[in-house]
Formats: sequence, C-alpha cells, structure tokens
Amino acid sequence: MRIVVGGSSGFIGTALVDRLRAAGHDIVRLVRRDSAAPDEVTWRPSVAPLDPSTVDGADAVVNLAGVGVGTHRWNAAFKALIRASRVNSTEALAAAVAAAKAPPRVLLNASAVGFYGDTGDREVDESGPAGDGYFPDVCRAWEAATEAAEAAGIRVAHLRTGLVLGPGGGLLKPLLPLYRFGLGGPLGNGRQWMPWISLADEVAAIEFLLTADAVTGAVNLTGPAPVTNREFARTLGRVLHRPAVLPVPAFALRIAVGEFGAEAVRSQRVLPAVLAGAGYRFQHADLESALRWSLTR
Repeated sequence: MRIVVGGSSGFIGTALVDRLRAAGHDIVRLVRRDSAAPDEVTWRPSVAPLDPSTVDGADAVVNLAGVGVGTHRWNAAFKALIRASRVNSTEALAAAVAAAKAPPRVLLNASAVGFYGDTGDREVDESGPAGDGYFPDVCRAWEAATEAAEAAGIRVAHLRTGLVLGPGGGLLKPLLPLYRFGLGGPLGNGRQWMPWISLADEVAAIEFLLTADAVTGAVNLTGPAPVTNREFARTLGRVLHRPAVLPVPAFALRIAVGEFGAEAVRSQRVLPAVLAGAGYRFQHADLESALRWSLTR
C-alpha cells in the first residue's frame, strides 16, 4: 500500500512508519520543514493548503499531527496552539483527500480519549458522550474537521488514543527518572482510572485499521484492562524494583504545571470495544506486560 503519514516524526508516528515500512508499504511522510528525502513532502497547513496531488493515488492517509499537550505550561496561547495544530492540519488533509482525482480509500485521523472528559468509575466505550471542558471541546472540533473527507465518501476513523507506554517517550519519559530515584507514587488520591496502551499495540492497531473496511467513526486505542493510578504506580514500582509510595497531591500538581495538572488526574475508564469487536488481538493485554516490554527495548 502507498500510505501518506502526517505527524510522522513524533513518538507514535516514528514507530508507525518503521512498522509500515518493515511490512513492505510505500510511505510518504508529510513534514513541516523543507523536505530532505525523496519520501518527504513539505506540509505547512497554517501557511497554504495541501496540494491534493500529494494524496492522489495513495491507498490510505494517517494523520497524527498535533503539538504535544505536556510540552509547555498551559496558557491561552499554548491552548490555542494545541487546538490549531490538530484542527487546522486535519481540515487541510481532509480537503486534499476530498479534492484528489484518485483519492485514498481511508483516512485514519488522530483524536484522544480526552474526548470523554472525566468519567469517574464508569466504563466508557465509543458510544459514550463527549465530556465538558477544554480538551473534550478540542477533540470534538478535531473529529469534526474530517467532514470534507467523509462527505466525499472516504472511510474515516477517529483514533481516540489513550496513554501510550513505550521506550523513549510517551507517558513513561517523565516518570522513569522519578521512579528510579524512589520518588514515584500515585497522583492525587490515586483512584482515577488510566486508559493505557503499549506503543506496540498502538501502531499495530493503526495498521490493522488500514484494512478493517467495516470500521468507521470513533475507535478507542486503549488496552483492554485500564487500571487505577494507584495500581499503575504499584505495578511500575514492582517492575523497576523501586518503591512507589510517595503520593503527589493534586493541588501540588496544579501548582507545578497549571491546568494540565488538572487534566492529569482526570479519571477515564475507557474500553476498546470497536477494536475488540473488529477482531484485533492485543500484544499486551495487561499493564505489567506492557511496562516490561517498554523497559526492555
């Protein structure tokens, strides 16, 4: 397959491109800088529309573009950037897909479990409603931005990704130094649910969805067994052979990192009903196996 990938240099995008190339697919990478390789096409959605010829004749488009939400303290300017980097890039790609002479059959577009907001102890699958607040609003706009592609008859799936566990990035990157020094522990009261997924399953599921022709709309990319934050801390400490008993009070987290701290202690007991129903088989169905895989790569 010829697959166009936006956001190909990020934590998930890099792993996805490696997997797809290993499987023999022809990859075109969309990059914000000047292209430096034959497989790269410069793409600056804030400056100009994407030329439809970029996706013309492709079998699929995967869009993972978006600035990392935890890279800066959340202020008005950064929150606007979070939204624009997701919504604008998606609108540009969807418009190009819709205008292509030989359009791709499928657009897999990133979204996030943040769509659901804080769900407490309630289990939530793809039929659950959107939550209230800033990030659910961003996710609604993000998913609505694929409208042009859907109107053109393209199969579209929204990849509502959870907390990704893998080597060198994702959720573990800021946590490992603390845990290795014996400073790890639950956040807030530790009762909030965490919808984790291994990086291996994240990219394998995306590859699976490329040819899962019956799947459209929202798809939760999360593991089948979410855990509470307290259980996550306990399991990570056990895998690292380090104590994990020092709680971080919610108010201290909010003081340290601002509004993003409030997002970090939201509870999301999200289940991957669509993915499981489509026949996907998880490589890491439990948290401990995902952590051990992440730490031995």
